[in-house]
Amino acid sequence: MTDPQPASDGAAPEPEDGTDAPAEWWDDPSLPWRHKPTRADIACFSWLGAIAVFSLIMWPLRPILLAYGPHILAALGSWSGMVLMGARAAVGDPWWPLVLVIGTLGLIKFDWVYWWAGRLWGRNLIEVWSGRSQRARKVNAWAEQFARKYDILALVVSLIPFVPGRGVVVAVLGEAGTSLKKFLTVSILTSAVVNAGLLAVGYWIGEPAVEVVQAYGAYLPWVSLVLLVVVVASTVVQQRKRSA
Repeated sequence: MTDPQPASDGAAPEPEDGTDAPAEWWDDPSLPWRHKPTRADIACFSWLGAIAVFSLIMWPLRPILLAYGPHILAALGSWSGMVLMGARAAVGDPWWPLVLVIGTLGLIKFDWVYWWAGRLWGRNLIEVWSGRSQRARKVNAWAEQFARKYDILALVVSLIPFVPGRGVVVAVLGEAGTSLKKFLTVSILTSAVVNAGLLAVGYWIGEPAVEVVQAYGAYLPWVSLVLLVVVVASTVVQQRKRSA
């Protein structure tokens, strides 16, 4: 009887009873990596989780900030907040230059994370983002093709309000090897131009926009409450679907 040969290439030996070895926790198609995660993988994935939590928190808070803290909302990179700041500037608000500077960075505050994620995981990240949603898959496929074809120009266009798929565009540029310095330079300059345009739109609208927010400001907290209920309900439904 010959001795059993050890497993090669660091692979775990197969069970003697012929059953499949249990999968590792990280070997999951819903995760962006296809290997045992490194510290960089865990750190970047944690940042993406933090961004998701931040987005969920901000969604119901936006109406309240729009009414009672437009400076904060605009500084965080909100399009509507920056338009309202322009309207407030038209009626004498002196803080718009500072808000414009901070908002320029606020609009792209998480872009470096998406760039890093694209550098680490490439197209696997886009597959995870797409999930089973046909709409998300279609939008992400368009954004990916657009980014691969137009490179830095796609980055500029993706910052224009209502253009979808910015996260995918940034991730593709990270995967393609665009340097962080070049990426951040283009992002900051484009963000400044976009925010200046939003500010100009608000300035052109002027006092009517301020009056509308003041008139309906008392109702906006209730809008936030409704949005909060929607967030909680949708989270519960998604958890139940995953469990099923």
